[in-house]
Amino acid sequence: MKYYIVVLIFLAHSLLSVAQPDRDEWPVFRGRSDLSGNTLNEIPDSPVLLWSFKSGVRSKSSPVAGNSMIFFGDDKGNLTAVGSDGKMKWKSPAGNIIEAPAFIWNDKVIIGSTDGNMRAFNKNTGTIEWTYSTENQILGSANTWMVSKRSGLIFGSYDYYLHCVDPSSGKYLWKLETNNYVNGTPAVSGNNIVFGGCDGIIRIVDPVSGREKDTVEIGTYIAASPALAGGKACFGDYDGILYCVDLSAGKLLWKTEMSADGEAIIAIPAIAYNSVIIGSEDKYLYCFDLMTGKLKWKYRTNGRITGSAVITPGKVLFGSTDGFIHLLELKDGEKIWSFNAGAPVSSSPAVAEGKFYFLTEDGRLLAFGKK
Repeated sequence: MKYYIVVLIFLAHSLLSVAQPDRDEWPVFRGRSDLSGNTLNEIPDSPVLLWSFKSGVRSKSSPVAGNSMIFFGDDKGNLTAVGSDGKMKWKSPAGNIIEAPAFIWNDKVIIGSTDGNMRAFNKNTGTIEWTYSTENQILGSANTWMVSKRSGLIFGSYDYYLHCVDPSSGKYLWKLETNNYVNGTPAVSGNNIVFGGCDGIIRIVDPVSGREKDTVEIGTYIAASPALAGGKACFGDYDGILYCVDLSAGKLLWKTEMSADGEAIIAIPAIAYNSVIIGSEDKYLYCFDLMTGKLKWKYRTNGRITGSAVITPGKVLFGSTDGFIHLLELKDGEKIWSFNAGAPVSSSPAVAEGKFYFLTEDGRLLAFGKK
């Protein structure tokens, strides 16, 4: 019995990447480069609203957090930095409408815009340090890979390319052509970059050379990003089907139709503790077994779920366009707590420094934690 418990603990923690960011950091909008959306930090059963920052501008972006600062973009093309005390540190123009979440890399905050530019800002002052131009809009977040002492910043564009640049300078390293728009954020684990696109293909790419290692044809739009864990990639498509792919074999392990009406999956799965949790435009949050694809539970909201959930050791946190933020039991999906944010929530939460942050569509950044 003792051996069985040890194995279970090992398996659970093996699904949490060894690249766990510092507990005070949430540098990419899914928490880590594999986009698995989990944290080892627990959320209190009854969080309280600590403060609300009003930007006054509509936003569909998601916040990221690091060094006691939270960053987000808005529909007027601004990148805003707010301190963990709820006070604005700076605001800088970042092109046209910003739907993409920001990405924190060392002393920089990097964000893409619908004007097709990826810009790097000084994290402390908000001044632009470099700009890299693509040929069409950027709607997904950037991400980074590291191999030995080399690193690259990767992001997709509607110009049909996955781009890779030096994160320090913005200098071009390589780009990989696809057959349609690249809408989501590329996921990174080990020596693999994994991403999908509107051409219906999941691509597994070598980060240093930018060459494809393998492809898996899905056959329909993949609007969101894959989440990686345990050598697997999980992602949804525009027809409401959730997939799980074995990356080493390059083959489909299982797929499941989440909604009988075929409502689109825009969110990114959260993966941990042998669970895959994802919301749909059919207003449900679903929990599936990672190994088999079997449904464990589902939870109904009153709005579409376009943001992505976060898994803690015992809870699930997410928002809905019904205007509510929800906290559920991981084991059975039972409701623990909810909060009426007063406006649709299409963002994914950031969890850092014992707090969690949500952005509402009317441009308010909400901070929650212990009283």
